[in-house]
Amino acid sequence: MNAADPNLPRAPENEAQLALASRVSLAVSLVLLAIKFIGYKLTHSQAVFSDAMESIVNVVAAGVAIFVVWYSRKPADQDHPYGHGKAEFFSAAFEGGLIAFASIMIAVEAVKALIRGHEVQQLGVGVAVTLGTGIGNALLGYYLLRMGRKAQSATIQASGHHVLTDFWSSAGVALGLLLVTVTGLQWLDPVVALIMSGYLAKTGFKLVTQSANALLDREDREILENLLTIVGRQRPSGIIQLHHVRVMRSGHYHHIDAHAVVPEYWDVAEAHDKTDAFESELMRDYPYPGELHLHVDPCRRAYCRNCDVAECPIRKHPFEHLRALSLEELTSPEEPKQFRAR
Repeated sequence: MNAADPNLPRAPENEAQLALASRVSLAVSLVLLAIKFIGYKLTHSQAVFSDAMESIVNVVAAGVAIFVVWYSRKPADQDHPYGHGKAEFFSAAFEGGLIAFASIMIAVEAVKALIRGHEVQQLGVGVAVTLGTGIGNALLGYYLLRMGRKAQSATIQASGHHVLTDFWSSAGVALGLLLVTVTGLQWLDPVVALIMSGYLAKTGFKLVTQSANALLDREDREILENLLTIVGRQRPSGIIQLHHVRVMRSGHYHHIDAHAVVPEYWDVAEAHDKTDAFESELMRDYPYPGELHLHVDPCRRAYCRNCDVAECPIRKHPFEHLRALSLEELTSPEEPKQFRAR
């Protein structure tokens, strides 16, 4: 009852695009890191230092992404029957942890600068460096997001979102340096660094939380609502009701199981063939590669008024209308209360 086999090789064009995206990310991140640290050495700005620390995270994350993109796309094997896709969520959580750690380091240095006092030098160089590297990060971020969405890679998308936050942090640093230039208030530099620290901490926490939810298979309402729409379009005669739908995300690959109520007079072969056809049709419209497994439940007489199976030999009531499924019914572990008794 599989609509797609996780043991089949992935599309080679997607593999090549992801490999290219991860290598481009690493190369660009290394170049931007070098420019930022040169800028820090020239300016001694804590705000520029905070920007450079975030770039260290980008470099490490890009290096990890190269391995994770390769590993997560390996087909399922005997030791990993659901594939290796969850490695992508570990990667995103690791990146979020690095961002949070960088925010702490930035905050520590900024507080030291506030207490001891320091003078920012060559402010024009600092502004040019942060704006230039910020634009570079914006271009890289949009590229990674586009490639990650196209290939449905959580790792590459997480990297894209993070790199885009780098653009906004760089813009904030540049604004801070401009304020120092205009006002001459040197203490504004570490204050801007502290603000950037808080922003990075929030970004890191969000990444870790999202990754933890995916690893623990927390219910994703958006995915379920999309699935409900597809079921409404594809549900054939004989699939009377669906419930106890569960979606397990293994990276870009989704494993779905559900209970389907079918006419109780169907024999095993007919139930298998018709549910198998329904699974294939549904997964053709599903936006992610994956597989659907249906557990078959026999119908009850209470379903007769909502069952459109023609010439049913056990019907007790005439068909009135096909009952639309709700999201609550779709995810409930039991059939709706009114249908449980025969």
